[in-house]
Amino acid sequence: MNYSRINTIGGWLCFIVAALTYILTLDQSVSFWDCGEFISSAFRMEVVHQPGAPIVSMIQRLFSALAFGDKTKVAYFVNISSALASAGTILFLFWTITALAKKTVLKKGEEITNQKIIGIMGSGFVGALAYAFSDSFWFSAVEAEVYAMSSLCSAIVFWGILKWESQADEPKSDRWLLFVAYMMGISIGVHILNLLTIPALIFVYYFKKDPSPNWQSILKVFFVSIAILATVQFGIIQYVISFAANFDYFFVNTMGLGFGTGILFFAVLVIGSLVYGIRYSILKNKRILNLAMLFTVLLLFGYSSFALLIIRAQAKPNLNNYNVDNVYSFLRYVGRDQYGDKPLFYGENYNSEKTDIKETGKIIRKGDKKYELAGTKSAYVFADKTLLPRMYSDKTEHINFYKSYMGFNDEHKPTLLDNLKYMLSFQTWQMYIRYFMWNFVGRQDNEDGQFGGKDGNWLSGVKPLDAIRLGNQKNLPPSIVENKAYNRFFFLPLIIGLIGAVWHFKRNQKDAGIIGLLFVFTGLAIVVYLNSVPIEPRERDYAYVGSFYAFAIWIGLGVFGLKDFIFKKLTPVRANIFASIIALLGAPMIMANQGWDDHDRSDSHLARDMSVNYLKSCAPNAILFTYGDNDTYPVWYAQEVENIRPDVRVVNLSLFTADWYIDGMRKKQNESAPLPITLKHEQYVEGTRDIMYYQDYKIAQHIELQEILDVLLSDHDEDKVTMTDGSKYNVLPTKNLKLAVSPQQVLDTGTVPKEDAGKIASSMEWTYNSNFVTKGTLALFDILTHNNWERPIYFSGAMPNEQYIGLNKYLYSEGLNKRLLPLTPDTAITQDFDRVNLKPMYNNLMNVYGFGNIKNANHLDRQSADDVTMFSNMFNGLLTGLINEGKITESKKVANKYFEVIPAKFHSMRQVMSTYYFTESLYRLNDLNRANAMIKKTADYLGKELTHLADVSESKNQLASEQDVRFYLGYLGQMAKLTEVFKQAELSKSLEKQYNDLIARFTPFAAG
Repeated sequence: MNYSRINTIGGWLCFIVAALTYILTLDQSVSFWDCGEFISSAFRMEVVHQPGAPIVSMIQRLFSALAFGDKTKVAYFVNISSALASAGTILFLFWTITALAKKTVLKKGEEITNQKIIGIMGSGFVGALAYAFSDSFWFSAVEAEVYAMSSLCSAIVFWGILKWESQADEPKSDRWLLFVAYMMGISIGVHILNLLTIPALIFVYYFKKDPSPNWQSILKVFFVSIAILATVQFGIIQYVISFAANFDYFFVNTMGLGFGTGILFFAVLVIGSLVYGIRYSILKNKRILNLAMLFTVLLLFGYSSFALLIIRAQAKPNLNNYNVDNVYSFLRYVGRDQYGDKPLFYGENYNSEKTDIKETGKIIRKGDKKYELAGTKSAYVFADKTLLPRMYSDKTEHINFYKSYMGFNDEHKPTLLDNLKYMLSFQTWQMYIRYFMWNFVGRQDNEDGQFGGKDGNWLSGVKPLDAIRLGNQKNLPPSIVENKAYNRFFFLPLIIGLIGAVWHFKRNQKDAGIIGLLFVFTGLAIVVYLNSVPIEPRERDYAYVGSFYAFAIWIGLGVFGLKDFIFKKLTPVRANIFASIIALLGAPMIMANQGWDDHDRSDSHLARDMSVNYLKSCAPNAILFTYGDNDTYPVWYAQEVENIRPDVRVVNLSLFTADWYIDGMRKKQNESAPLPITLKHEQYVEGTRDIMYYQDYKIAQHIELQEILDVLLSDHDEDKVTMTDGSKYNVLPTKNLKLAVSPQQVLDTGTVPKEDAGKIASSMEWTYNSNFVTKGTLALFDILTHNNWERPIYFSGAMPNEQYIGLNKYLYSEGLNKRLLPLTPDTAITQDFDRVNLKPMYNNLMNVYGFGNIKNANHLDRQSADDVTMFSNMFNGLLTGLINEGKITESKKVANKYFEVIPAKFHSMRQVMSTYYFTESLYRLNDLNRANAMIKKTADYLGKELTHLADVSESKNQLASEQDVRFYLGYLGQMAKLTEVFKQAELSKSLEKQYNDLIARFTPFAAG
């Protein structure tokens, strides 16, 4: 069998292994985060969030058809598309590694031998499968996100340039360059991360054309590659659209022609120029110009996939992000305007003094007949700036993090050195190197480790080495050893990869440099470019998988390193076989063995159940306000794909500030009537009432919400405030708001049951909780004013407190949602979680809600583990309320349901806290056996956690994880008191002794 056939079969074997792995561990339905939005948008051909992924939507739509009408299977088959795309990445990675290996070990014209084939194939299997089982790549392979297809595009592009290199001296080899260009264009419609391969691709071309380069020319090519990357990312993706917009503006506003005529003229101009350039290059035999022209054409062909978004936006689908139905909205869409700007190389620190505001551009919108000025873009002028500003965000939570992490006082002004320290220690080490080590060294747990504490750490499993960094590892606690993400690779994949890198640089500096360039640009360069803020909603390791891909190439080439450095005394055949086996065991095999359980989502369906729970627990024709990704995207999926509760109108408050979103809320969607919004489009169109600030008019009494609306919508100068530049703006004159309540109306609409008629308030009075009003808040005020209690109103219980606009005392928990009820507030209730609507909450938890198999699932990701605590808290609130009302029979049923659906295993500190309160309720029910068993289990867990922290404290001679120590000791002490109160004397004494023994261990290191 010849080499080519063996290579082909080897690649497809890797594909099959990867595909089977991902399909077996696949999420069976929708996952958390963006997956619900992508599946919904693909199924109905809708428009996803910026900057769009039309190619992904089209491919996912094809796979959704495999459900053959079974809407409950749509998500599964869309997930399959990610699994197969990821397996395809492994296929092309195998062929990339074997191509690089063959090129390095085989001299030109040399006959390939069996021993070299063994080594080359071994390197391919080792590297490709190591990447297949790497943590971050595997995570994206089993859900409907863009990153699987993004990785496939990168793999094909890099493989394509190597195919060109291998055939560069043959006629028609340039077709591979054109293939690469077209795939690059296609990749823009997937994710722009693929563009970061451009510098590596250019160096492959350069080294092939110049076999003997010098450092000066290499440096020039490097800067040229950066320029080409910038040209594609900004010139083609953004400035082509910007030029088209300017042409259309001139043709419409100046020449009086219809919308789109300028775009058509510009398109003809671009096409004509490219055709002329190609023809000229052929006639004059200018090969480089010809390639550049063809590259541009094929990039634009691929980029043209975005036409899908514009076409679908015209149809006004339910999910129509940014309403890209005109060139200006499309320009802002692909330019990611909604995410704002951040300083990169020069700019402000978080506490730089603002001295002025400058105009940075104009915002143009499409009017009825012309383009109109919607406002201006502006930016602050700062008194002081610095190079490489990394600590720039002035949000309160970010400022607090910067100061805490860096040890700054309130007066300290960060210097360039401070910013560099922060970039290296946090942005690079904590938010990149930590992820890298997860993939190739090992992982401690799946806790969020963004804050720089003990959670989310990497570890190797080599306890003496781990102890140097993390402290004594003798008595590891349940939060680590019982966490399925506790993966120990013992440094082996990292060591093999480093051996491969050293071998590669020794044998082929050019190719090794190209892989190094790919590694840096898809890893550390992203760290610098993103300049991300701390406290992100989730870990962002998926953004760096390109660099892990590059390192996997070196893991594969580590086979040759092992052969040459370790097994060199053996015969070549045996050396290659032994090196391949050792590398297989040391990288992909151990990674698969350790990683399988924490990537197997096949028996959990919590995201799907949560989405159904949100909807089914709403009354008919309800309005459900959500805010975050995980209380919105899965719900969109449930409605748009499975058609669950299409009568409920879901309103995402984080999007409600956009005019296009309010437009969508004013029309019928599915079986949901338009929202009761009386605002006219011109009153909230972009650039109008974007933000209205609070100005205290010293109004003591509460003002009817309708009157506040009239002031905020007024066009009279006397209702506005004049700014320093002479412009006039509406303002909020008071925060004391009121909504009159008609008792008969709320009874007739079923908002309040007749048995609670005596609790109805004459009016709802509250204090607005912000210093400004957005147009989204304005629309919310409008809904509250004109709904007349005809449609039930719910708020997701998962949103930040400020999103409740101060209505907390009128929001009653019914489980996942809080219902707005016009009841006289109970002054005895001081905590929001104690405000419970018992009857519907009992029905929801006992009869309506699904729990996603959280009790028996093999593994729960971080979001699912957090939801376990949320469910636990719901049971606590319901059980406490029922016991307080003397409903003992119902209380016992709720307790039994808790043990039926809530996992006995602890997934977080918050679950420990929740369990304590549940135990208290069990004691109140006189369920002593289960209460004592729960106390003992919790005490055992806390004891092991505290023993580990005491070991670490003693080994480092300082208190480790003070917050955790105080938390665990606090609850251990409370449990001792709780058991004493309920006359469990022996258990109480045991807990007190355990508490005192642990206190004695921590006392030498604690202050206060």
